[in-house]
Amino acid sequence: MKRHLTVLGATGSIGVSTLDVVARHPDRYSVHALTGHTRLAELAAQAAQFLPRYLVVGDERSAEQLALLVADGPFEGDILYGAQALCTVAADPAADTVMAAIVGAAGLAPTLAAVEAGKRVLLANKEALVMAGPLFMASVERSAALLLPIDSEHNAIFQSLPSHYTSEAYRGGPRGAVAAAQGVDKLLLSASGGPFREWSRAQMAAATPAEAVAHPNWSMGAKISVDSATLMNKGLELIEAAHLFAVGADQIEVVVHPQSVIHSLVQYRDGSVLAQLGNPDMRTPIAHALAWPERIDSGVGHLDLLAVARLDFAAPDLERFPALALAYRAAAQGGSAPAVLNAANEVAVAAFLAGHIGFLQIAELVAAVLETCQPREPDTLAAVQACDRDARLQAQALVSQLTKKG
Repeated sequence: MKRHLTVLGATGSIGVSTLDVVARHPDRYSVHALTGHTRLAELAAQAAQFLPRYLVVGDERSAEQLALLVADGPFEGDILYGAQALCTVAADPAADTVMAAIVGAAGLAPTLAAVEAGKRVLLANKEALVMAGPLFMASVERSAALLLPIDSEHNAIFQSLPSHYTSEAYRGGPRGAVAAAQGVDKLLLSASGGPFREWSRAQMAAATPAEAVAHPNWSMGAKISVDSATLMNKGLELIEAAHLFAVGADQIEVVVHPQSVIHSLVQYRDGSVLAQLGNPDMRTPIAHALAWPERIDSGVGHLDLLAVARLDFAAPDLERFPALALAYRAAAQGGSAPAVLNAANEVAVAAFLAGHIGFLQIAELVAAVLETCQPREPDTLAAVQACDRDARLQAQALVSQLTKKG
């Protein structure tokens, strides 16, 4: 039976990779809606190729520009705009599958709308779980949505766990109970180490945005590439993993693995360690989630272990990369702390990319905001968004102070 797909964040790297896989299987998938933000020409080209029912952009001006771009093409659907339109297409019953690939806090509301509608949700927006993990997972359980992880690390863990583990984890209960019942001791998240893996603090202090986004293994957007360089991306992933797999942060270990061939591992009580391996290409986890429990061609070549020749591992250096330590702290604190961490980091990364602060000041700014924000227990989407807003204001004020000093 053909699946009808909505792609939230269609012009980003995950969205583009998703549509590449979809194009290989026209008999299995049709595209119901595509959303984009600033890359209007790319969105128009996607519309001409996949002929969705809806296109969604951020504002009225973008919608008008997009309408001009598609005017002479084959697209005959409707163009919508705004945050509510994102939630509307995410929950539209005409689509049974939603790729949630909007980067950052902006992806929370539409991703939650897709979950509440009981869809198959392919989760590439880690911030949804970082900001609102308990609320989000409670909605998954209540709606009977099928949540499938797209981040290569979480998808690797998903593939390495017992087939019924995740559905059991969604039912709630004490953290770690499902893991203990299934003989799972620990989850091991692999990290490439990013472009500055061997750089000193002094070298990183002078790092430019261009150097920070030059990831050695993966092709990603600017924000996630900077997060990889600070190791904050791995910190956000460990918070996400704690919610996805119902374990405590103390049951998750980050392992630096420069080759990015082993995407993550699961350590079992009996001494077994299961891992998922593959070439570093996001089309593999995307194809896995699109077709699960089947397997389809992703367009990714097979891993040649003889060509790889060696696999290296190391513990992360938390002194050189304090962002990861901040994420562990926020995960242990719980409540609003992960949402504050994420909001402050988004502001700090944007400030770095704009040239307003230095690379090392990203983690310093996040640490300062974590210290000043009052802990809360947000139990509604509005409460989560309020925490996010307050943390952003704090972070923006700190950026202004640092900019004036500079």
